[in-house]
Amino acid sequence: MSARLIASGNLGGAPSLRQVDVDGETRAVADMRIFFDRPVPLEDGGFADEGGFWLSVSTWGRLAEHCAHVLHKGMRVRVEGRLREHAWDSEDGPRVELRLTADKLTLELARLDTVTLKPRTAPPASGQASDDAPPDADA
Repeated sequence: MSARLIASGNLGGAPSLRQVDVDGETRAVADMRIFFDRPVPLEDGGFADEGGFWLSVSTWGRLAEHCAHVLHKGMRVRVEGRLREHAWDSEDGPRVELRLTADKLTLELARLDTVTLKPRTAPPASGQASDDAPPDADA
């Protein structure tokens, strides 16, 4: 079971791109750490940071490739995806962390100077499978 999260935060570093085998197919995965802050408005119009948290975030398929190509440390992004618990054994004993598998990831425009668009390509044919979705861990 998983919960949905929609939040904005800052990249802790550039995403790392890797290839994984899923049911005999090679799929791209981009892994990154994002700090989700909690800005609170001040009387003078500014903001103060009151806490926040880090999450490990993964994207799949073309979204993963685009993230690895475009994103850099410090960029402000908005993500939407599924939160899941990940458990493993370490030298210090059992560990658990929350991880986010992002279905959508967009740049926050407030911190951008310029945007360059690439030419539009034709959409995939109707009924053609997309490799953007992660493997279904709930199945």
